[in-house]
Amino acid sequence: MAPASKVKQQAQSKELSEPLPDPGTFEGLPGVRTVAGDLGNQRVKGKVIIVTGANSPIGIGRASSHQFARHGARAIYLCDFATSHLDLHKRELNSLYPNVDIHTRQFDAAHEPSVRDIVKEVVDKYGRLDVFFANAGISSQKVFWEEDAEGFMKVMKTNALSVFLAAKYASRAMLKTSTEKPYPGGSIIGTASVAGLRSNAGPTDYSASKAAVISLMQTCAYQLVGTGVRCNAVCPGLIETGMTKITYDAARARGSEKKIGQLNPLKRGGQPDEIARAVLFLASDEASYVNAQAWAVDGGLSGGLPFVPGKLA
Repeated sequence: MAPASKVKQQAQSKELSEPLPDPGTFEGLPGVRTVAGDLGNQRVKGKVIIVTGANSPIGIGRASSHQFARHGARAIYLCDFATSHLDLHKRELNSLYPNVDIHTRQFDAAHEPSVRDIVKEVVDKYGRLDVFFANAGISSQKVFWEEDAEGFMKVMKTNALSVFLAAKYASRAMLKTSTEKPYPGGSIIGTASVAGLRSNAGPTDYSASKAAVISLMQTCAYQLVGTGVRCNAVCPGLIETGMTKITYDAARARGSEKKIGQLNPLKRGGQPDEIARAVLFLASDEASYVNAQAWAVDGGLSGGLPFVPGKLA
């Protein structure tokens, strides 16, 4: 194993800099000590958030943006290479949550100058960046012997390089402090997949790219030691999105829709909002002690080996 490179010590997080607040007592019993406090229905109150892969009408990016807006975000940047629905998403969010600043930006999430520039724009405008949800992704739907090097690297670039760039630039921005934000901190979330945890859950290039996302988030978390910047991967199972639309459409056409998701113990596929709820948690201060994790939100698919429905599992 190569010797680990020395990482420059970063600024320390609030939790390392201040004692926990006094929780008081109840009839002599010490109160419950909390880090996040009571967030109520404002779980990302005041946070400035970037979401990539936000264009799809039935995507995880759109669903997550709704959760962020509903829970008090100050500003959300909806970003995608495709722009066919971004303005519509902006109008919808503006109508539902008029107190949240909604911005749209078109760029390739795997293009380094574009990622650098959007992060700089956000910090210049708001003085902070709190959450970067690196959600952009594609899939080839090819078996490995039919894929070529160019196709493989295209998937790796969109799915994995984009997360690396998000972490690189977002983490620097999240170290920025001010009167409004006296301590560094933030949440970087990469969309991985159950295919990055287990084989036979996706094409080879897609699976490799999602395994890379998990490794990136875990490695980056350890290089941001003590800063309060958390890095986690969310690993969806079979979710009804634009990427899986062909699977759902084919099943509906042949009358086998109820077989979708039959290999997981919930015996169904998932909805983007079910992933968005997990993303919201990871973005919030409620997840203050969740770091370097690959969180499977997959109906239980990755929790066991394949089984025959009706037989002892």
